[in-house]
Amino acid sequence: MLHQASAAADEIGKIGVDWLGNDIVVEAVDDPDVKGVTCHLAYFERGIIDRLQQGNWFEDPSNSAIECRQSGPIEVGEIEQDSNGEEIFKSGRSLIWKKLVVKRLYDRERNMLVYLAHSREVSQGSAKMSISTVKLPDSAVVQ
Repeated sequence: MLHQASAAADEIGKIGVDWLGNDIVVEAVDDPDVKGVTCHLAYFERGIIDRLQQGNWFEDPSNSAIECRQSGPIEVGEIEQDSNGEEIFKSGRSLIWKKLVVKRLYDRERNMLVYLAHSREVSQGSAKMSISTVKLPDSAVVQ
């Protein structure tokens, strides 16, 4: 297994969606091992009033969306190439157990990077996910 770099996220915006204080947060995440690729991640963040009404104070929904694009010249560093991929970003979605995760997989046959956003929980996984791909230029060498 290669080193695991975890990208930092820059908040781009926060859109209020209702009077309960619920928001959609949009963040930019640069791939830490592939220079020139940026993913924009959107997820739902519950407000205090909604938390009180629902009775679930400590958890946000698993919903997320991701879109990744080339944002500069692409330089591929050491990346995982097996079918499990590599986690490049994670953020807590509950007090302890739930994480919003972005994993990168490499599709060698098509010379593409595949980014998958999903929730990871200790006891109960979620079927909610979002996927985005980036075609690597022929000059980008994956070792």
